Amino acid sequence: RGPAAATRSNPAGLTERQLDVVRLLAEGLTNAEIAAALVLSVRTVDSHVAAAFDKLGARTRREAAQRARELGVST
Repeated sequence: RGPAAATRSNPAGLTERQLDVVRLLAEGLTNAEIAAALVLSVRTVDSHVAAAFDKLGARTRREAAQRARELGVST
């Protein structure tokens, strides 16, 4: 099966949900606020943030947001 088409076409290999999380993270939302906005548990958001950091090669929220902007996957 492999990754979904949207994930394959993403320059960083982020899933749609990871993109949602990164976009909200770039707006300055906390994991709890992201969880509430996306109707997810905070633990799930923690996992998405960690995966996005790994795929973006980021260590901080600021680095992740900047890298996503550079790749054109976040505004």
